[in-house]
Amino acid sequence: MQLRKENILIVDDDVNILELLQRHLQSWNYHVFKAISVKEAVTILRDTQIDLLITDLKMPEIDGFELIKFVSEHYPKLSKLVVTGYPSVQGSLETIKSGVVDYLTKPFTKDELKSALDKSLIAYENKKDQPRNTSQENIKAYGNIIGNSEKINDVIQVIERVKDNKATVFIKGESGTGKELVARAIHYQGKFSRAPFIAVNCGGIPENLLEAELFGYVKGAFTGAESNREGFFQAANGGTIFLDEIGNASLTVQSRLLRVLQEKEVVRVGSTKAEKVDVRIIAATNSDLQDMIQKQTFREDLYYRLTVVEIHIAPLRERKDDIALLVDKFLFKYGIEYKDRFLKVTPEALEILIRHNWPGNIRELENIVQHAVIMCDKIIDVEHLPDYLKHTISFSEETLVPLKVIEKQYIEKVLRATGNNKTKAAEILQIDRKTIRQKLLE
Repeated sequence: MQLRKENILIVDDDVNILELLQRHLQSWNYHVFKAISVKEAVTILRDTQIDLLITDLKMPEIDGFELIKFVSEHYPKLSKLVVTGYPSVQGSLETIKSGVVDYLTKPFTKDELKSALDKSLIAYENKKDQPRNTSQENIKAYGNIIGNSEKINDVIQVIERVKDNKATVFIKGESGTGKELVARAIHYQGKFSRAPFIAVNCGGIPENLLEAELFGYVKGAFTGAESNREGFFQAANGGTIFLDEIGNASLTVQSRLLRVLQEKEVVRVGSTKAEKVDVRIIAATNSDLQDMIQKQTFREDLYYRLTVVEIHIAPLRERKDDIALLVDKFLFKYGIEYKDRFLKVTPEALEILIRHNWPGNIRELENIVQHAVIMCDKIIDVEHLPDYLKHTISFSEETLVPLKVIEKQYIEKVLRATGNNKTKAAEILQIDRKTIRQKLLE
């Protein structure tokens, strides 16, 4: 059987083993990525599509067992092959339970490696072909989407429906809910994952430049256009373009977008020649486009073209079941980045995080965990969380009274304590008897 050549990540703190594995793998024309630590491996996994992980178990700081657990939860379809010089029955059991396909003991022959490699890659191909059952209760990660709540599972089910076609998708949700993560999941979990994915923040590009950036321009189209230039749509040809904050696009840009959706072609600024493009459009916003249509600041015909499939991402306050999983993700991310170790959070601190309503959604939660990781040593506790998350006491207006009322109440308290002895009370209050009489009469 001729297997498609894949990206393989090898992790070992022994440079000699890394070089040996690299030579063997490259001799079979595989694309190899190397890491000498778990921290470096996680960085590569975040930025690169890896098809097979080959890792040692015994490594300093963070061992291979932790890496395998991380990969099993965050990249469940990724096959794992263990190569180690310290075999043990217990170790074998733990790695097998973590979904490791095979287990090689150093030293090993080239043929033994090839056999284990073929077995692992076949397992990877089989996993890719299996339909994902998104109704399973134990689902935790889908691409970079973390969650096990019903609302997240609903989103994942829609992604499964659209990932292998190029239907236009509209994502709506509050700021910080992860709209771009959903767009990337649609692209990278489907059969077009090898094609380009271009993300464009329509709110981050000046209005007068957005048109040229999206569709490209020809030389002389405007001042500064010294040569022909492709736009984001041409760059995304064959793949996906993600238009975030689409509500910020001008009516002129909206008109051009409508042409792309209808005719599957773009015209560069300053040109009359149309260029065919094969692009899936995913748009997103936290604006109320229906309200913008009423105010005639957004085209109604474009709205209906964009919303062939709609995905609504619930705010974090409506899916608090996902908070603990997200905290774990950010603890791992920033624990490795800042501390070179895995960190934990106390039940008391986690309770506060779950209790908060998160108006800034996942972006706010990530920022809080990042700050807490920096401030703590090994465990995030209540003291490492900002005060605004913690319980506060608010006084209603009904409990606020004028100062003279409080003074009178206190004088009466002192008089009762002294048996109504005004001379004694005056000494305690450090005022004269006349003042006491005046305060009582007010």
